[in-house]
Amino acid sequence: MIAAKVMDSIWSTRKADSLVGLKFVMLEVLGGSDAGRLMIAADTIGAGAGERVIVCTGSSARKMLDREDIPIDAVIVGIIDEDCKF
Repeated sequence: MIAAKVMDSIWSTRKADSLVGLKFVMLEVLGGSDAGRLMIAADTIGAGAGERVIVCTGSSARKMLDREDIPIDAVIVGIIDEDCKF
């Protein structure tokens, strides 16, 4: 899983039929070797711009949507309320 910050929503008036009804957002990866990298993810929980989120990627992302045939490789699965301090 990846921690990321929601930058903004993405609108697409034309897309594959299997993607109709999904909301997409642009994310900036937080921390690690990919810090700063931008990515697009499906948002099924209603995260807003500026919120920090947990992102599931790969085949696990498709499983979150209960669809193995959908062309998705990143889904927001949680909103980060607070970081743990170790």
